[in-house]
Amino acid sequence: MDLNEILVFVRVVQTGSFTTAATVLGMPKSTVSRKVSELEERLKSRLLQRTTRKLSLTDVGRTYYDYGARIVAEIEDAERAVSSLQETPRGLLRVTAPVNVAFLGPIVSDFLQRYPEVRLELFCTERTVDLVEERFDLGIRAGPLADSTLIARSLGNARWFLVAAPAYLKRRGRPRSPEDLAAHDCMLFGSGPHANVLRLESGNRSAQITVAPRMLVSDMDVLHAATIAGLGIALIASSTSVEALRARRLERVLRDWNAPITPVHVVYPSTRFLSPKVKTFVDHLQERMTPPPWELGPIP
Repeated sequence: MDLNEILVFVRVVQTGSFTTAATVLGMPKSTVSRKVSELEERLKSRLLQRTTRKLSLTDVGRTYYDYGARIVAEIEDAERAVSSLQETPRGLLRVTAPVNVAFLGPIVSDFLQRYPEVRLELFCTERTVDLVEERFDLGIRAGPLADSTLIARSLGNARWFLVAAPAYLKRRGRPRSPEDLAAHDCMLFGSGPHANVLRLESGNRSAQITVAPRMLVSDMDVLHAATIAGLGIALIASSTSVEALRARRLERVLRDWNAPITPVHVVYPSTRFLSPKVKTFVDHLQERMTPPPWELGPIP
């Protein structure tokens, strides 16, 4: 089946002439005539009665035209739909992100308010999602990126602070060096056999301290609440701890020492034919994450 033959035949019938159809289609009249003849030859049926004055459909031609016109109309509707989607952000946007990304709440809320025709599916998980295999439009990733064919755009860096509640520090005193942490109640984020190791940096110096955690947890909100409750010293992401630090419900410990920063990126499969919903969301993320929301205002 040659869809071009069907389109040419339908346009000839709709315009009532080979000449006008050729003008509408932007092709020579001879090509239009040949396409119709080839269609008749393939169908082994005469579709049009040709005279010097006008064209008329045969009975077979009328039946074929009715079906062909519907096919052409469906294709035109499909092209209009695609063109519309390429103009305005709309449809389902599937995004994957790490867990503990409460800072995304205001960002995605603002995006959905700006673009009411977009629906968002935000899947938060600790694993690295295969965007292509699992049909996600884009992903937000924290940490070093593995080599891949994905396009990556930076969203800034997450810093980590050693913090404790004032009540804990009054009761147990302040550590003066990273090695002092081994004698404190430490609470750490993570899981697994190496989650009890603190890696800290200060300028050109580095320290690696093994502690016996009072609590080891893979949920940042739980860790944050336990720290505010005065249960110990914790290493908490700046995105989670900064407001409590500004409100003085938490205090920095060993201010000169921090864990290595965590880069944050948005990644997506390709820049070719990027849909408006993806392009607009990526631009929105970069706009709202420059600087990252936890760096708005003075860092305690």
